[in-house]
Amino acid sequence: MTEQELIQQCKTGNRNAQRLLYDKFAPVMYGVCRRYIHNQTDAEDVLISGFYRVFAHLPGFEGKGSLEGWIRKIMVNEALMFIRRQKAQKNLTWQELDDSFQPASFQKTDSNLHHTDLLQLLHHLPPGYRTVFNLYAIEGYSHEEIAQTMQISVNTSKSQLLKARRMLQKLIEEPV
Repeated sequence: MTEQELIQQCKTGNRNAQRLLYDKFAPVMYGVCRRYIHNQTDAEDVLISGFYRVFAHLPGFEGKGSLEGWIRKIMVNEALMFIRRQKAQKNLTWQELDDSFQPASFQKTDSNLHHTDLLQLLHHLPPGYRTVFNLYAIEGYSHEEIAQTMQISVNTSKSQLLKARRMLQKLIEEPV
């Protein structure tokens, strides 16, 4: 079944097609969720709510651009909404979240840093740093887009990215 046929079947409410779509994209999208959400259970919840949105809004998908990119954008937005809800529940600002950084132990086993090592290091970053770093360095958002999405200033976005890079560099050079 082609991707276009799969999309059409999903639009008609075919549960088997929806399962195929989920199975095809869930592993990659779970990785997207985990880059933003440290807790595995919370990331799974974000993934499920993200796919709920995918299926609810699939009739509006016009095929302009890739399906994977469209789903990825939904997952990133779901993760950001989750972070905002967490922040609101704690009534904290992004800066206060960042100040809570407590490095966990990380043992560097060799001089080469693999992408899996980097993803593990990302979880040591405070939520604000991690979110901006993911949006900018991995998802390719501009600082203006990040500022609008996170409801922060452009300068705060730039500052968070700079601090995230410095903290990652420190974690890489001097593991705790």
